[in-house]
Amino acid sequence: MQYRPLGSTGYTTSEIGLGTWQLGADWGDRPDEKKAFAILETAVESGVNLFDTADVYGDGRSEQLIGKYLKETGHDVFVATKFGRGGGVYPNGYSLESMRNAVTDSLQRLGRERLDLLQLHCIPTEWMQGGEVWDWLRELQSQGLIHHFGASVESVEEGLLCMERAGCATLQVILNAFTQRPARDLLPRAAAEGVGVLVRVPLASGLLTGKFTKDTIFAKEDHRNYNRDGAAFHVGETFSGLPFERGVDLADRVENELLPEGYTMPQLALRWVLDQEGVSTVIPGASRPEQVRSNAAVSDLAPLPKPVHAGLREFYEGAVAEHVRGHG
Repeated sequence: MQYRPLGSTGYTTSEIGLGTWQLGADWGDRPDEKKAFAILETAVESGVNLFDTADVYGDGRSEQLIGKYLKETGHDVFVATKFGRGGGVYPNGYSLESMRNAVTDSLQRLGRERLDLLQLHCIPTEWMQGGEVWDWLRELQSQGLIHHFGASVESVEEGLLCMERAGCATLQVILNAFTQRPARDLLPRAAAEGVGVLVRVPLASGLLTGKFTKDTIFAKEDHRNYNRDGAAFHVGETFSGLPFERGVDLADRVENELLPEGYTMPQLALRWVLDQEGVSTVIPGASRPEQVRSNAAVSDLAPLPKPVHAGLREFYEGAVAEHVRGHG
């Protein structure tokens, strides 16, 4: 595992982190505690030192599992959590009190006295534009309840907006070979300003694993079933905004035309993200320990050859970008 600075926070993060939405079992199969701990332990054994979670993942279950695991093992892991989508606050219930209450609850579940990183969780743009929510973050920081704060955003425009706010230490963005715009329009600015970047959805909700066909069926409670057109939350969170059938066709083309010899599709997808200027860490989820181990190993692969990057960029611009909904 290789490591990079998390912006100007002073923390050095593993290039591959662990996203833990799946531990909350909001969708897919609910992992029991034993399986969840096996996933977390495999991550630590593989050199992962950052877990990303949120207060709404399983209504706090993800945070609880992480907190219990870290307490029992004593491992020193940086935990990034989020506020803004649950507890009756979304979309217009935000206040200093609601933020403090959410932070206190997260601290209790995680078993900590201070949050390593609190990220605004894709809150409405108008709240990011205002100053109040940032004042509240700075106040909780001054009180010692949070160490660093940042924002998880849905678009380049939101990311640029957040970087204008004093104290915003990190951004979490959607970035992958099917969503390349942030690499061009956001990441260089983040690198220049010392803002850490966490990348989510690096496999485009599984499209870039190359394992799906147009006949693939997802469980009723799986967001890849119910949020394909953005019915539940931002459309870009599911298949990176691509219509599913179109995404399957595009992934097949990548595998057949652009996949370098010796690489798997997930390796190509994760390595592409790591090769982008300004990326601090990538946070793929995993439902099995083997996935964690395989994802972590990508950190030790050499950067992709320049012709591969050029081919993926040309493919995105000529065949993918016009079909991406939400953020490009």
